[in-house]
Amino acid sequence: MGIKQYKPRSPGLRWTALSDFKKLTAHKPEKSLTESIKRTGGRNFQGRVTSRWIGGGHKKRYRIIDFKRIKFDKPATVMSIEYDPNRSSRIALIKYEDNDKSYILWPNGLKVGDIVVSSMSEIEIKPGSATALRNIPPGIPIHNLELKKGTGGKIVRSAGSSAQILAKENAYVHIKLPSGEVRLVDLDCMATIGQLGNIDHNKVSLGKAGRSRWLGRMPRVRGVAMNPIDHPMGGGEGKSSGGRHPCSPWGMIAKGYKTRKRKQSDRYIVKKRKSQIVTA
Repeated sequence: MGIKQYKPRSPGLRWTALSDFKKLTAHKPEKSLTESIKRTGGRNFQGRVTSRWIGGGHKKRYRIIDFKRIKFDKPATVMSIEYDPNRSSRIALIKYEDNDKSYILWPNGLKVGDIVVSSMSEIEIKPGSATALRNIPPGIPIHNLELKKGTGGKIVRSAGSSAQILAKENAYVHIKLPSGEVRLVDLDCMATIGQLGNIDHNKVSLGKAGRSRWLGRMPRVRGVAMNPIDHPMGGGEGKSSGGRHPCSPWGMIAKGYKTRKRKQSDRYIVKKRKSQIVTA
């Protein structure tokens, strides 16, 4: 999908660049595949803010996405391509031969009227179809990747993203993720073929603070703009840059300090996304 630029008729339009939505074919979701969302405003049961910068925004319903694709060997026809306010990628409504409908993530190149299928056996390699990794040749872009068999796609689900199969070794596949990380995934895990659509999403410029509020994002105040009682980097005569290393309001170092704990799944990482600096 392309990006629409606006003439600077007002300060809010001067830097605005939004999606043109030309490839959308429906403007209302399938009612049976939507449900309400419980919104917290970033507050816990006591009413205290535990997740900052969350609140406001337009009311929206959640679209139920079929990340598992468990209706095996049943062809489905693409009925429409729709906007989903809950994610950066677009979604496609598909209809099976038994009249069941479901939403899937829309890969680039998938059109209304195309046939997609999900199967554990070999299928035709085309965007939108899902199969086990053992049936996908190396070099083919994939998305909606499972990490455990049968749990549904967990990663590679944002607009314009895709992963790539590098090699197959014993019971595992070497997958290169969008971050550059190379990871081992079981051969029987499912993935959907193709690169996700809405590739130009990273070129969107909201243009004004109000549009960010419509999305449910509240303003973020810089620590150096606060008082010393509110933030370790606050205060100072004139415009101060902080006087110390960047940190959170609770003193946690914000740059360079590693906070990731070692996980059991780390053994499946072949190459980390951040290159290691080797010193002699």
